[in-house]
Amino acid sequence: MDQRDEQEFAEYFVARREAVRRTAYLLCGDWHRADDFAQTAFVAVHRRWRKIRDKQALDAYVRRTVVRAVIDESRRPWRREKFTDEMPEPPTTDNEIGETVATREALMKGLRRVPPRQRAVLVLRFLEGLDVTATAEVLKCSEGTVKSQTARGLTALREALGDAIDDLRPAS
Repeated sequence: MDQRDEQEFAEYFVARREAVRRTAYLLCGDWHRADDFAQTAFVAVHRRWRKIRDKQALDAYVRRTVVRAVIDESRRPWRREKFTDEMPEPPTTDNEIGETVATREALMKGLRRVPPRQRAVLVLRFLEGLDVTATAEVLKCSEGTVKSQTARGLTALREALGDAIDDLRPAS
């Protein structure tokens, strides 16, 4: 790459790194792994920077790369994790922790129990704010698949959360 391309990439990286890292964290629930997934996405973009014609589509490309990396890692047999109800070192409870932090923690625990593809759909739809069409484009699947994965993912999330978050209960 020439100097101008390197400068363009550096500007894009600085502008988008935190958003990409946050998306990766929402998908995997671990900041260290999120850093790895974000790095994987930016390395892929850097390799193809000169070939990318539509710079407006970079966010979609990076988002798709992160989602694929998270899903691919979850498929590796050595990567399978077993969740436990009790952490080795339980977090200290502080009365000053706000309800927002507690809700966020409950949501993150629930998301970790949702299958990776469904988790990806939920994160893209509800936390990243993408509509059904944009989510389908990122995941390279049909809109019907996004809708069904959303419904299944919400059901799985509701089951994982139990009564932790009442707002996720379906309206009756």
